[in-house]
Amino acid sequence: MSLTLRVEVGKKGYIIIPKSVRDLVGIKEGDILILTVVGDKIILEPERKVNIREVVKKLEEHERKISYAKRASLGELENISLEEELKIDFS
Repeated sequence: MSLTLRVEVGKKGYIIIPKSVRDLVGIKEGDILILTVVGDKIILEPERKVNIREVVKKLEEHERKISYAKRASLGELENISLEEELKIDFS
């Protein structure tokens, strides 16, 4: 998706990011933005903090959800095609 807007640089170099853009990318008051200069372009991106505990929790939940699946041993699936494994009919 691409969006181009015209903004004016104010005193002390300030710019205002329009509310519609802030809402679109999830920027809230107090958020930190990462400013990157690439050639003659300026890129502003919201800093995304990762909560490692939340990631571990999600991975554990996912592992519980798929724990019913039997793990294949080495060579067990050697003669099974992907279509057979997924029961897909490509005809």
